[in-house]
Amino acid sequence: MNMMNVKGRWAHACAAAVLAAGFMMYGSAAALAQGKPAAPAPQGTLAPKILMIDMQAVFGASKVGQDIARQVKAYTDSARKEFQGDNDALKREGQTLQQQLAILAPSVKDQKIKAFEAKQAAFQRKVQQRQDMIQGGVLQARQQVEKALTPILQGIMAERGANILLDRRVVLLGPNDIDVSQVAVDRLNKKMPSVKVNLVALPQGAQQQEQ
Repeated sequence: MNMMNVKGRWAHACAAAVLAAGFMMYGSAAALAQGKPAAPAPQGTLAPKILMIDMQAVFGASKVGQDIARQVKAYTDSARKEFQGDNDALKREGQTLQQQLAILAPSVKDQKIKAFEAKQAAFQRKVQQRQDMIQGGVLQARQQVEKALTPILQGIMAERGANILLDRRVVLLGPNDIDVSQVAVDRLNKKMPSVKVNLVALPQGAQQQEQ
């Protein structure tokens, strides 16, 4: 019988929750992906002027991104402590049951196995529910950060006369002087240095994607 390792599960949940907390991507990499030179802009239209930003780096380097990561770690550490006792009890019960299986009558054996599996499944659901609530909180916090970041990025584009902003991760090559990641981090730090991560239900659509 496989026993759940709470420490490993929640360490994975923390990493998953933090990695899942990305930002909106602006612009499109379609022209770059096709590998074709852009057609000349029709007369009277604006020629493209591109800026780049590493959205993942913005989140990781910003005060608010680090604040979210800190809160997620606190939630996962708390959950690990909370569930450790139940996990250890299930482990001991499983070991005892394995020792008894050889001497139990088939009908009693089946009954005890089903009862133990039901306890294990209930425990797994409880752990999963808490994990989903942490990820739901991260999603909610991310949406607040995106709302604060959008006008910042729009302002940077206006200042530099740009009309396209691409995520640096989708650009193979590009000059560093058009990367505005640090500018975005500095302005986001001033506008939103922190945000509260609440334990909330993960939206149904997000649950389905996770599964």
